[in-house]
Amino acid sequence: MNHEAPMWEDAFGISWLDFNLSNVLMMFVASLIVFILGVAATRNMQRYPTGFQNFMEWLIDFIKGIIGSNMDWRTGRLFLPLGLTLFAYIFVANMLGVVTNGVVGHTLWWKSPTADPGITLTLATLVVVLSHYYGVKLRGGREYAKGFVRPLPFLLPFKIIEEFSNTLTLGLRLYGNIYAGEILLTLLVGLAATGVGGFIGATVPMIAWMGFSTFIGFIQAFIFVMLTMVYLSHKVSEDH
Repeated sequence: MNHEAPMWEDAFGISWLDFNLSNVLMMFVASLIVFILGVAATRNMQRYPTGFQNFMEWLIDFIKGIIGSNMDWRTGRLFLPLGLTLFAYIFVANMLGVVTNGVVGHTLWWKSPTADPGITLTLATLVVVLSHYYGVKLRGGREYAKGFVRPLPFLLPFKIIEEFSNTLTLGLRLYGNIYAGEILLTLLVGLAATGVGGFIGATVPMIAWMGFSTFIGFIQAFIFVMLTMVYLSHKVSEDH
């Protein structure tokens, strides 16, 4: 439980710039896995898909369903690559810590990158910033700005606060669920390491919790993408 993060402090001689090397490593691993899966699914495209291509097409339809439930498809199709990438990346990132935790000495190197609030809040900030960008791009700056004072001008402060609360809730929800799951798995691993009795007692709960964590990882990826499309629809749709 008392694991330390591998930190690169004062990176490049800059006093305020620190890097968590575990986060850097795990983000690279998650990105690499998603890239490999994408290449593997599209390498030998067939008119009648089978195997992994069939799964990927189902995933695309799944993301299209999320987008279609929040906005008109003529507008929403622009966000299909974003939704698909977010879902695949977040799910893979969630699963990395379920498979195993890698500890060298007292330094934790291998974990879910989404078990770090800095990463999840960065993803949430990216989503909120993109929602503003596409709001201005698709509706125009003047029409977009009017959305902050509709239906009544005095709502402006509350709508500004809402942007910050959306960022916090979107990021911290993902972080809290994944971090809590990893903590319990770490406790079960510690129990299994205490001896034969601990191993026997921890095996069944560990397997059950890993299965449940996989379900939670999927649900959290789904919720993140769903809320992303909700926030985007509020900014780009004329009826919001």
